[in-house]
Amino acid sequence: MIYLKLFWEFFKTGLFAVGGGMATLPFLKAMGEGNGWFTDADLMNMLAVSESTPGPIGINMATYVGYTIGGVPGAVIATIGEVTPSIIVILLIAAVLQSFKDHPLVGKVFYGLRPASAGLISAACVGVALQVLTGVRTASAGAVNVLTIDPAVSLLNWKGLALAAVLLALTNRVKVTRNLHPIVFIGLSAVVGMLFCFAGV
Repeated sequence: MIYLKLFWEFFKTGLFAVGGGMATLPFLKAMGEGNGWFTDADLMNMLAVSESTPGPIGINMATYVGYTIGGVPGAVIATIGEVTPSIIVILLIAAVLQSFKDHPLVGKVFYGLRPASAGLISAACVGVALQVLTGVRTASAGAVNVLTIDPAVSLLNWKGLALAAVLLALTNRVKVTRNLHPIVFIGLSAVVGMLFCFAGV
């Protein structure tokens, strides 16, 4: 049953997460809360790993979550669930869009999808920023999200803020480093995270 559940959850995510990998985050957050499969902190760790590994982030996240929940079979099933809606939709669009691509309704549909995509990605970005840089957490309350302050952590995460500020300066202001490949900054951030962990900071 867990494999069927994994397939169904990621099928829904792949079907409705319009706008790419980051747009899957609100769905994954709801999935974690609804099924108890992972916490918000786990989701941020999965995001960090998925962002720093090759491949589309949505697929990487599906594979990661599936493996966490159901091992290798879970990873395969979650990944298949994530990509199946896209394959079906692309095949349908390829079959009919050529005939209707100039119809005004088609243009209006795509125009309507843009703000939905922007909203999903914006919600994901805000959620990630709050989770990583502050003690403010987002939680679902019916059809809306509410902000709560976690009493167990400080309001501002000084380590996250400091690292974000340094990375922002290195990638935009320092001439020597701003043209370096992103993998360099991912590797440096991982090293800093390990140093913080070992130092107990």
